[in-house]
Amino acid sequence: MPIKNVGKTGKENPPRKKKAPESQEANRRLPNSERNSLPHASDNSNQANHKKRGWTFLTNHSHVIILLANRPDMVIREVAAQIGITERAVQRIIVDLEEDGFLIREKVGRQNHYRVVRNLPLRHPIEEHRNIGDLLDLILTPPRPYPTPTDRV
Repeated sequence: MPIKNVGKTGKENPPRKKKAPESQEANRRLPNSERNSLPHASDNSNQANHKKRGWTFLTNHSHVIILLANRPDMVIREVAAQIGITERAVQRIIVDLEEDGFLIREKVGRQNHYRVVRNLPLRHPIEEHRNIGDLLDLILTPPRPYPTPTDRV
């Protein structure tokens, strides 16, 4: 005699279905017209994907230094909002960067201005052959358009 799945009420429970991954489940609930508008891995806009996954290639320390190099007068509240971390976390990161000489804080009136020391090497042995300026140039310089055959003439 087979064993039945019986719950607290004494009634037989139907067998549970395996839960599909979130993306498949969301697709099942959407009409076909809306399924095609979902972001895919091949899309250039991966903003939805990186928030869902919870990690990025750069650290919060690098995000802070990139933002302050781009806008030296940016206030901590703005930095925190753009990165998605707390103001207190930004304060701790700024202290780390100042203590290690990567960032110099200058008081201008009542506001802080930050200067990045661009010639210091990156901290990890894998990347220590590059400096902060190299990283900032890579991230902050707008991409060049790909050359076309007519550009070579």
